[in-house]
Amino acid sequence: MKFRQIIIITLLSLVLSACGDKNVREARDSSDLINKKPRIALIMKSLANEFFVTMASGARAHNEENQDAYELLINGIKTESDLAQQVALVDQMISADVDAIVIAPADSKALVPALARAEQAGITIINIDNRLEPSVLEDYQLNIPFIGPSNREGAEMVGSFVLQALEPGSQIAILEGISSAFNSIERRTGFEQAAKKAQMSVVTIQSGDWDQTKAAQVTAGILSQFPELAAILAANDNMAIGAASAVGMAGQNKDILIAGFDNIEAIHELILNGTVIGTVDQFGDKLAIFGIEYAIEALSQKKTQEDKETPLQLITREILQSG
Repeated sequence: MKFRQIIIITLLSLVLSACGDKNVREARDSSDLINKKPRIALIMKSLANEFFVTMASGARAHNEENQDAYELLINGIKTESDLAQQVALVDQMISADVDAIVIAPADSKALVPALARAEQAGITIINIDNRLEPSVLEDYQLNIPFIGPSNREGAEMVGSFVLQALEPGSQIAILEGISSAFNSIERRTGFEQAAKKAQMSVVTIQSGDWDQTKAAQVTAGILSQFPELAAILAANDNMAIGAASAVGMAGQNKDILIAGFDNIEAIHELILNGTVIGTVDQFGDKLAIFGIEYAIEALSQKKTQEDKETPLQLITREILQSG
């Protein structure tokens, strides 16, 4: 009988000890989760585009000021159209076991399957710059918040400003980015709305793939086809610079009005000398920061975040001269 009591007491001691060890482990694991510095990956589009170089610089500066808050990994692709490389970057970040991905997708649809894999791996995803296609997100049952400006509103803003100097019925051309990209579609639509309100004739809409060289080539063809062209509305500043180059080569740089979008440093000289009439600042240096801060908030609160619209500003020669 006494022997049986000893066994029972010993077993109870082992159970209590095991429970105590488990509680200690759980408390330690919980503490590790609380104290762990999140690893956040920023995946951008082409680092050949000054806009994304500015975005990366802003993110690095923010991380240097907040080194104790998070670890930052920055990635980008060589060209805007290299979707396979950007998909590969997402998969690499899944393998790297990051806590969050902040992504400016090169395509609104093609990146969704890779991001679905990331979410299945428990990674928080924040979409910036170019909105992922809502219908495709729905197909994959994903709820990914978008942090960025209204591209349609920005395009209509700068388009209306440029076109106000023209007579109704004037011929204009629109240079869009990659046709399937959501922000390209939105900016094209904004330009079309501005043209409709100003009673302009949109004679052609062509893609410059966000690229300066491609835009110059496309613009040269447009100028040849439409000698009475009065304005070119370009969906980013790289393409506006390319269009300005082609217009200058044709000897028409003071006759054709040009608009851009992004407010990169390289466009300022062209705005100041009147070659380009205006652009839109979407605060690229802060856009990644908005996404990073939202990712940190999402990780700490462990709940689905909502879309958040960021500011825009029309940039003209007067604005640059006053600044």
